[in-house]
This record gives sequence, C-alpha cells and structure tokens, in this order.
Amino acid sequence: MSAHQAVFPIALMARVLGVSESGFHAWRRRAPSARAVADAALLKRVRTAHASSRETYGAPRVHAELRAEGERHGRKRIGRLMRAAGLAGASRRRTGGVTPTRRDKNARPAPDLVDRDFAAAAPNRLWVADITFVPTASGFLYLAVVLDAWSRKVVGWSMANHLRAELVLDALEMAVGQRRPNGVIHHSDSQKIEASSRVA
Repeated sequence: MSAHQAVFPIALMARVLGVSESGFHAWRRRAPSARAVADAALLKRVRTAHASSRETYGAPRVHAELRAEGERHGRKRIGRLMRAAGLAGASRRRTGGVTPTRRDKNARPAPDLVDRDFAAAAPNRLWVADITFVPTASGFLYLAVVLDAWSRKVVGWSMANHLRAELVLDALEMAVGQRRPNGVIHHSDSQKIEASSRVA
C-alpha cells in the first residue's frame, strides 16, 4: 500500500484489500521486529563475506566462513538472505549439457595418425589440441589450445563465448602463423573420437 499511495487513496486500498486503515498506519509506525533487525545485521556480514570472495561464494561457503569466525547461523537462513539480496556464488557446473561437437554421421572420421603415442622427436612434429571451459560471473568462456607435444608449450589459443568451429580454427591459425610448420600432425581428442591430420 505504501508503494501505491501516490496513485490510490489509502482508504480505497484498505477496502479492496480487506484491511483497516488504522491497522495499516499502526503497522507503519511499528518498530522492526527483533528477527528483522538480526537479519539486517547478518546480511551485512554475509555481504562482506561474499564480497571478500570476489562474489564467488554461495550460501554453503559463506556459511562455512561465518562459522569459522565463530558465528552460528543456519545455512538455510543465509541462503534465504542471499536470495532476497540477489547474491549468488559462481558455479563450476556446466548447465544445459553443452556438447562441443555435432558429428556428421555421414562423414568419414579422420584417421588417428599417432596411435596414442604422444612423444615427439623434435618441435613442430606433433601438435595436440583441446577445448575447455572457464566459468565466469557472466557465463562460460570456452578456450581452445594447441600445444607442441615436444615442448608442451602452447603455440596457439583462442577464447570465445561459443563453441563454433571458428574457436578451434582461430587457435590453429595462431599456431600456424607463429610456427610456420612443415608437415606437422595436428591431433585432437574430442569426445573420445581420435582425429589427426597433417598441417602443410
């Protein structure tokens, strides 16, 4: 009613909602309950713990941190206060079952030229590639890397907020541009499908 009293008369809203005007005015004058005061004080400490974790802690870790400082509060209570305040931790779980590749059933898979032997005799003979994801506050970022198997050095990489083919191609183009290899084998292990190819 307080939020709408500039638009509607208090008497009208009280009648529609089935409450008395005097009850509404008494509620406005009433001091906050002891529980509300305690929740406000606890929320300040929760905000501090959440901020000190660079906003990565969720209710379980905030609860553990406050407990380590000697405070005794229920985890559900901390979770309720965090939800009401819009505070959330960063999650490392993948959501939505993101699949990195969609294999064309009619396409012939590339052969495995290394046969699980990742030892290289010299630089730029064998490169291995992989994709991983990095959870951030605004969602996942995907990282594609190309490593030289001889030195284990990253020779190409690319990062994006999608899993389209250009993510991997950009990493490979960086590696080719930096190393200028001749006949290197590029090997990837996407969803347990071994694939190798020669890069001219």
